Amino acid sequence: MKTIVFGFLGVFVLATSVQAANDLSDFIGEKITYSIKQMGVKAGEATLSYEGPAFKETKDYLLIVFKADGFNFMDTEMIYADPQTLLPQIVVRDLNIFGKKEQITEYYDTQKGTVRIVKTVSGTTTEETINKKGMIDNIYCFIYRYRRDGEFKVGETIAIFLPTMDLNIKVENKRNLSTAGKKYDAIFMQSTPSKYKLWFDANAGKIPLRIDGAVGVGSTSMTMTSYESKRAYALNHTGLEFNVSAR
Repeated sequence: MKTIVFGFLGVFVLATSVQAANDLSDFIGEKITYSIKQMGVKAGEATLSYEGPAFKETKDYLLIVFKADGFNFMDTEMIYADPQTLLPQIVVRDLNIFGKKEQITEYYDTQKGTVRIVKTVSGTTTEETINKKGMIDNIYCFIYRYRRDGEFKVGETIAIFLPTMDLNIKVENKRNLSTAGKKYDAIFMQSTPSKYKLWFDANAGKIPLRIDGAVGVGSTSMTMTSYESKRAYALNHTGLEFNVSAR
């Protein structure tokens, strides 16, 4: 069994040694809608979209947007990632949990392994800095980076370092998954310690079909209900109406 650390150098080694299944431009305009369930009961809806190149605070980034809207819970994350490594650089979050609103901006220094968190609640702003031993990451950045660079080989283990915990995510096996009215051949991955479970479409696009543990607290899962492709995005933005369901 081999372990891959997705740091700055590791990304480029992997990208040059393995033929990538996808180019990042393939994802531009992709929008995935999920049903959120908690303890098996529907608790809301979420979307994950890849917006592509974006400019913020004098620099160029790639933008990933995650939105979750559930019972007494709303979360919007604007994730600005390094265009080459797809490691997070700035994450802007708007949270509303049981009426408590928070605005959070996270500034990542992946080389130093630090993240500075600026939080505003009820007009009061606080700051804290988290220090890590490894290059600090974000779960949605990891998902897109692995879709671009990963081998999806059973037994492969990837080490990632999140602000709140360090994980090893292992490609466990291939299995069937039924969602969005279709049956998929899926690649199943899970983390140690137990936090995330991920199902990816085994076909070329490696669409994340289901994500467990990424939103809310307790036992939560996000299962895909619809998929909009790059082609749909392009046609919609030329004034035409067009929608593509997942394969």
